[in-house]
Amino acid sequence: MNGQAGPRDGQAHGTPDTDDRRSIGFVGLGAMGGRMAARLLAAGHPVFGWNRTQERMRPLIAQGLTPCASPREVADRADTVLTMVWDSQALLAVSDRADGLLAGFTPRHVLVDLGTVEPAVSSELAERVRSRGADMLDCPVSGSLDAAEAGTLVLFAGGPLSALRRVRPVLERLGRAVVHLGEANGAGLTMKLAVNLQVAIQSIAWGEAMIVAEQAGISRTDATEAMLASVIASPMLHYRAPFLLAEPPEVWASAEQLRKDVRYALEAAGRPLGAGTLAQRLLDEICSAGEGGREAAQLMRHVADGRGTADTTGAGT
Repeated sequence: MNGQAGPRDGQAHGTPDTDDRRSIGFVGLGAMGGRMAARLLAAGHPVFGWNRTQERMRPLIAQGLTPCASPREVADRADTVLTMVWDSQALLAVSDRADGLLAGFTPRHVLVDLGTVEPAVSSELAERVRSRGADMLDCPVSGSLDAAEAGTLVLFAGGPLSALRRVRPVLERLGRAVVHLGEANGAGLTMKLAVNLQVAIQSIAWGEAMIVAEQAGISRTDATEAMLASVIASPMLHYRAPFLLAEPPEVWASAEQLRKDVRYALEAAGRPLGAGTLAQRLLDEICSAGEGGREAAQLMRHVADGRGTADTTGAGT
């Protein structure tokens, strides 16, 4: 974290500026991005949006979103542009296409990428954004769909503090904390990958704990209640562990998404990681079995059902 940052520039944040009603561009309006855009609309911001699947925009249009024909049009309509897309390839696609974001950027723009992509890809894109006179932050979010609705996400920002100061009032409408990890683009993403690596590892441990409990005749329901009342119960486990008992009606984050993030984390580590490599192998098994679209709690279930506990001795090789 930037040790020189003041209380509004580092980890803490104040009350959002209720007078800030700037126009916002938003590219990527899926489950998470759509909820963020809805919060901005509810706060009175004009929001101009584009999504690859146009159908996803209909509920937001009913709430006041102005649909755009291309990412370039989004940049033409708003100085602050937020993106929330699937992966590195998707971010480059909306940026580099002939009618993409880069074609519309000028010195008045700040691009804030809220998705989880590779840090090196984000850093390289930031250089090209700056070649247009604009600026960029990587600002991935930590939290669930309900946190996006409630505005209680945590945002990890990487990039120039000057750019963060320009867009902080907008980001504070989306989360309860904005943590600046440093001036280098990619720093926020690296932190997010470290967090999501722990999501996978905790999920494996939860599944193995279920095996121990069930061996003694303790039901999964009772074991879940007991462990969530114990010292090991992280916020992630509080909302995801119950999905082992009953899957949610809407996928909060898929096993395929978690596999992507673990892969990015292992690449960023630059050295073998035993637990992370095991998580990657188990998530590969899940996705190969056609279950990648299920909630990421499928990793817990895969282990708890005894399908992913064999041959762990080679995890660090």
